[in-house]
Amino acid sequence: MSKAHDEAGTTPWPGHHAVAHLPGSLPMGGVVPLTPVHAFDSPAPALSLQPQPALRPVRQDIDLGGLLAFVIDEVVAPAEADAIVAATERLGYRDEAPGIATPPGMRMNKSVHWVADPDFTTPLLGRFAHLLPPALANEPLYPALSQRINMYKYDANDVFNPHTDGNWPGYSLSDDRSTMLEWGPGLRSGLTMLLYLNGPDDGVEGGNTRLYGVRGRCVDVLPRKGSALFFRHGFGADSVLHEGCVVSGKVAKYVARINVMYGHGPH
Repeated sequence: MSKAHDEAGTTPWPGHHAVAHLPGSLPMGGVVPLTPVHAFDSPAPALSLQPQPALRPVRQDIDLGGLLAFVIDEVVAPAEADAIVAATERLGYRDEAPGIATPPGMRMNKSVHWVADPDFTTPLLGRFAHLLPPALANEPLYPALSQRINMYKYDANDVFNPHTDGNWPGYSLSDDRSTMLEWGPGLRSGLTMLLYLNGPDDGVEGGNTRLYGVRGRCVDVLPRKGSALFFRHGFGADSVLHEGCVVSGKVAKYVARINVMYGHGPH
């Protein structure tokens, strides 16, 4: 396939294709049966993360009265965040979200899911793995992030109303890049990672992530470009209820959900 270029005409982008088709839920109800999950035809140079000595990831814990949540600043550089946004705009945002079941009126934003290459996810995890819990529920931190990236774009008036995130299997690409593979049953996600790709300094108005703790505790996290919010998810009492607050103004907010894996066994 032919290669596209970014607006500056300097970065080549491979073509892309669907590696899975899943039922996709619409914001106000209904399902689109064959909603694609994408991958690039070959590793995209702009998404190959290189060492960034200037980044100094620091963890800041959030007090939710006993529930686990924290922010790690300086996870990606501004140019890397911009590349993720550019890549996913090429893949194409749509109203439906593949493999996500939400009731009408809950997820009021746009979505695109894609399967990243290890030259993106491996160095990304390497920047902050030492700041993560080494174990959750007696399961050890797995030394690889799921490569399925769930992207969300919030235009003006978009919101993701209060919800908890389920835990997920991990995913990666087949060797021939044709298919999304699901990892084995010994590995499940334990933490949501919300990677903020822009924020107030870029013109985003609103769009805080609101976390609900115990005994009425509530904390708003400001989306800051390059930082990431982590919190416990799953179907237990320790899963953090949260919402993506409404965005106003002309600048869309972009955020990536990445799953941090725990458990044993090869993927």
